[in-house]
Amino acid sequence: SYTDDGFTAYTDKASYNAEAIQNLEILQYFSEIYSIKTTVQEIEDQDWNKVWEENFTPIVVDNRIQVRAGFHEPIPGIEYEIIIEPKMSFGTGHHATTALMLRTILEQASNIKGKRVLDMGCGTGILSIMASKVGACEVTGIDIDEWAYNNALENIRLNNTNDIQVALGGAEQIPAFGTFDIVFANINRNILLNDIRHYSECMKPGAFLYMSGFYVQDIPAIEEECKHNGLALLSHTEKNNWAAVKVQKQ
Repeated sequence: SYTDDGFTAYTDKASYNAEAIQNLEILQYFSEIYSIKTTVQEIEDQDWNKVWEENFTPIVVDNRIQVRAGFHEPIPGIEYEIIIEPKMSFGTGHHATTALMLRTILEQASNIKGKRVLDMGCGTGILSIMASKVGACEVTGIDIDEWAYNNALENIRLNNTNDIQVALGGAEQIPAFGTFDIVFANINRNILLNDIRHYSECMKPGAFLYMSGFYVQDIPAIEEECKHNGLALLSHTEKNNWAAVKVQKQ
């Protein structure tokens, strides 16, 4: 489970290896830009499915989108409903960056309708599903994590948005799907800085790129990399010091 300050992970006692966790490549990667602290707590065995259900709460964005699990009750009359079985994937809508991107899709719905959309680092597929629901004609989601890839496929089926295609991999997968009118990338600062050039290459002239997964203070670095790749930063939004930017290809 994720919070604005980090995440909680669970494993059985027999599989726990403190040294292996400290040597995780992803922790070493993020330790270059963040101060990382880990704590360990042994807990009693219990009905984990029940615990998960009790702790995964539905969210509502701008009184128009409900993101819920299958065991939650739907809100009568809600405009958009997204059903997510999060499992081990990122993107249940609870994190500030996901909420920012969902709000962006709401605001840009008329511009997304009938367009080709790419969702980089799609996680649970939540942004792909939302883009499909507002009328995108073709949606492609790409994620490097196999858990996320499989979870996105499951969530696409749950939401009957079967026009979405999902690929397993990173930015190297983009060329196989052609060019796009709109690109969403909710990942993290370093990956975005590395991959903005790939996003630019797949964008049609005048296409828009919406990025999040970084802090407000990271915007200048993001903007500078965009300039190097023929992209102009038009605006940004904020939530709890997290930022989302709107960029256009010149």
